Amino acid sequence: MSGERLTIKTPDGEFSAYVARPKAAKAPAVVVIQEIFGVNAVMRETADWLAGEGYLAICPDLFWRIEPGIDITDQSEAEWKRAFELFNAFKAEPGVKDIAATIAAIRADPGCNGKVGAVGYCLGGLLAYLTAARTDVDASVSYYGVSIDTFLGEAGHIKKPLTLNIAGKDEFVPPEAQAAIHQALDGHPKVTIHDYPGRNHAFARKGGEHYDAADAATANARTLAFFKANLG
Repeated sequence: MSGERLTIKTPDGEFSAYVARPKAAKAPAVVVIQEIFGVNAVMRETADWLAGEGYLAICPDLFWRIEPGIDITDQSEAEWKRAFELFNAFKAEPGVKDIAATIAAIRADPGCNGKVGAVGYCLGGLLAYLTAARTDVDASVSYYGVSIDTFLGEAGHIKKPLTLNIAGKDEFVPPEAQAAIHQALDGHPKVTIHDYPGRNHAFARKGGEHYDAADAATANARTLAFFKANLG
């Protein structure tokens, strides 16, 4: 397992992605969808973790249209300010197209067995939901996705398995938004929702203010079981 860079070309330009390869010569792939801090150490470590679990992990730079190579943390006020500037400048539609390009690129990689999943956090949690609705991904996982309630009209397009991990006390996803998500998706045959009632946003981000080791471990174990069941 070693990290490398892959360049993905699109009609709009090209962007880079961090790739972590497993020991196996061929394996299912997982697209790791970034938070608002870019392809930073947390996202690279997530890709490395998945590679260690046997997946070909790829984390694309989805902020490249705004500024390529963003790599910041959640540890200073200035970085938070920059992160929210990037979040506000980001457009979901081209972002999902870039994820689709990433899926196609990694599916064509000699190390991929043809199956591709996705896992996203925060902004990436929303994008994981939209990836399930708008692309040919085989399975998707969302951690504390923001603004999913504004895209619930797309739920009918979800044809492959999707898991949502919802933080009950998420400061960015109010109770009414969580209720709307449950109302729209609880009966969906392809969607599973896991609630973490006492947790705040980003409870699975190591080093973050709201990190909770126990619930992070629970969510991550569920993610691995989900990918094993749906990606092989």
